[in-house]
Amino acid sequence: MTEPDTATPPELLAAIDMGSNSFHMVVARLVHGEIRTLEKMGEKVQLGAGLDDRNRLTEEAQQRALACLSRFAQRLSGMPASAVQIVGTNALRVARNANEFIHRAEEVLGFPVEIIAGREEARLIYLGVSHTLSDDAGRRLVIDIGGGSTEFIIGERFEARELESLHMGCVSFRNRYFQDGRITRRQLDRAITHAAQELLHIRHQYRKLGWSSAVGSSGSIKAIANALAALKITNGTLTYKAMKELRKRLVDMGHVDRLSEMGVRTERHSIFPAGFAILMAAFESLGIEEMSYADGALREGLLYDIVGRIQHEDVRERTIQALQERYHVDQDHGRAVEETAIAAWQQVARNWGIDSPNDEDVLRWACRLHEIGLTISHSQYHKHGAYLLRYSDLPGFSQQFQKDLATLVRGHRRKFANAVFDDADPEDYGRLRYLCVLIRLAVLIQHSRNQEPPPELRLEAEADRLTLRFPKGWLDERPLTLADLENERDYLTKQNLELVIR
Repeated sequence: MTEPDTATPPELLAAIDMGSNSFHMVVARLVHGEIRTLEKMGEKVQLGAGLDDRNRLTEEAQQRALACLSRFAQRLSGMPASAVQIVGTNALRVARNANEFIHRAEEVLGFPVEIIAGREEARLIYLGVSHTLSDDAGRRLVIDIGGGSTEFIIGERFEARELESLHMGCVSFRNRYFQDGRITRRQLDRAITHAAQELLHIRHQYRKLGWSSAVGSSGSIKAIANALAALKITNGTLTYKAMKELRKRLVDMGHVDRLSEMGVRTERHSIFPAGFAILMAAFESLGIEEMSYADGALREGLLYDIVGRIQHEDVRERTIQALQERYHVDQDHGRAVEETAIAAWQQVARNWGIDSPNDEDVLRWACRLHEIGLTISHSQYHKHGAYLLRYSDLPGFSQQFQKDLATLVRGHRRKFANAVFDDADPEDYGRLRYLCVLIRLAVLIQHSRNQEPPPELRLEAEADRLTLRFPKGWLDERPLTLADLENERDYLTKQNLELVIR
């Protein structure tokens, strides 16, 4: 990966969390490696409520979201791309037209937007929470109730040990159980039972691992804590006893219109009983006796993730290393392929329009992992490797980046047909095609697996033509490599790319 310039790190950092219920932005200053928050903004966009019966975002919901992002965009103006992270969560994970919306959002913001998987969301939430709490010894349980999903994490200090994202949130539960605004005992019981059923498959493992403290980090949990304080049930601490008392009061109240009596803000009225039901189920299923509230959340985790990359503590590098070890990848060979591919990339990147740090990263990591599928079978191992990278939980990686990695691994050998790009977004076809060419050539040049330094290649790139000039006599001494390259020339013609070997 391109080394960041630590001599002049960005002064300002920004993160945007496009949640299913609310969009949040935080802007901070980096001072001696520490984050100091300058500004927080949040708007209740209710993106998840804008999903129709075909799981497509309605135009009305998209317009609400884009209007919010246009206000955020003004604050981001002039910031470098390396200092900004923008992610979408559950609503965009399930929306069938998410790509359409992402393109519109990127036009408004001027920065890339990534959709992250549930467990990656959980990792970032824990990162944000752990940096806003005292550095206590012992394990902690962190719960974050979002609009469409709820994250459960057990970790110690800054490292998460168990990560889970369950498909239940305050918007989806509101729509299912509290659509009419009434709060009855039957509705509340049904919602709590549903949440408890979702918790069944993590309950045993989480209770077995245990924790010494429990922390809530979402707006729903903050609202519950505030209600407990407003009612003078507790000072804001969430206890199992207090939750049972609040449950009675909610049923007695009977309708969300009266929640202001508990100090609940008007814009949170409709989702409050749903968030309460999910948290009540967590208390009962996991045996939680007491919970505190922490202000850190996903957006703060994104900021600390940016700082980690600046300070050469990129979690993605650790993820790649862990994959190499778990699947017994030949790391020396992967390094040789990477060195060869990057030497070629440096010569053609500008002409081919693949000169971004993101392009270099995906090429480097695909080279290191191109043989990951061998752990399953030698036959079709490029397809096995692509599947592993596409569908594994990879800390630090967005879903889009995983798709790009999978495409390069899928296309690094054998037929170079259009099927290689079936899982890629159409607008990424061109850049992924060129990156695939580079990894394919690097693998062929290092076919002998003796980890020799790449030859002093000269490459000349045009849109539909690539010329390779080898040192005099180099190919004469390696007839098998020459035969491989001649076969590759035939493969590349299927992609309307002429390979000239000299």
